[in-house]
Amino acid sequence: MLTRHAGIAGLFAAPIVLLALGLPGRTEPQDKPPKDAKADKDGPWTESFPVEPGELGPTGRNPYFILEPGYVLVLRKGNEELTVTVLDETKKVDGVETRVVEERETKNGKLVEVSRNFFAISKRTNSVYYFGEEVDIYDPTGTKVVAHDGAWLSGVKGAKFGLMMPGTPLVGGRYYNEIAPDVALDRSVIVSVTETVETIAGTFKNCVKVEETTPLEPDAKEYKYYAPGVGLVNDDKAELVKYGKVEQPKKKE
Repeated sequence: MLTRHAGIAGLFAAPIVLLALGLPGRTEPQDKPPKDAKADKDGPWTESFPVEPGELGPTGRNPYFILEPGYVLVLRKGNEELTVTVLDETKKVDGVETRVVEERETKNGKLVEVSRNFFAISKRTNSVYYFGEEVDIYDPTGTKVVAHDGAWLSGVKGAKFGLMMPGTPLVGGRYYNEIAPDVALDRSVIVSVTETVETIAGTFKNCVKVEETTPLEPDAKEYKYYAPGVGLVNDDKAELVKYGKVEQPKKKE
C-alpha cells in the first residue's frame, strides 16, 4: 500500500451519492482506547498472525476499519482523489473468505489506478487482516491498463497475510501489513491513539496515528490517521472530504 500510493487519487466516473455524510464540525464518535496500553516500541516487527479455524470472516466493524458493503470514504489532496468502497463482493484467498475493498484513484479526473484489496476480520479479536490485492495501473490518458505493480495474494509465491488494524491498537505496536517478498512489505508502528485530526468532513478526536515504512524503500515514510467509527481520515496529507454508505447494485444470482 505504501509503495503504490506515492500520490493519492480517485472518485468514480459517475458521482457518488452518500446516504450518510460526515459534515464539517462533526466530532462523534469519540470512543477512547486505553491511553496507558503500550507495546514494546523497540521490539521486533510482528510478522506471524496465528488465527483459529473459522475465526476470520468477510464482514464486520473494527473501531477504525469498517468492512460493511456499501461503506465509502473519499479523500482528496489537491487535484488527486481516492475513493475507497467496500464492495458487496467476496473472494476466497488462502482458504479464507475475504471482503473486496476497491480503491479508485484519479488525478485531474483521469484514472491513475484501481485496486481490489482483500480483507478479513477476526470474530474473536476484531483485528482486520490484509490478504493481498489486484492492481490495475493506467496510462496518462486514464484509459489503458499498462501495469499491475504491487499485486500479491496471500499463499502465492511465499506471500503471507498481514495485520491491517488491530482490534485494540497499542501505542508502539509494530507489525507487517503485507508480507510478499520483493513485492510488498509495508509495516506499521502505532504512534498515538489520541490524535485530533481536522478535515473537510469534520474534526475527529481520539484518532490512531500510524507510521508506515517498508524495507523495499528505506527512505519512504508515510503517516495515516484513523478515526473511531469512521476509518481513514488522513493519508499522507490527503484528507477526508465525505464518508458514509451508498446503495450498491445487487449481485446477479
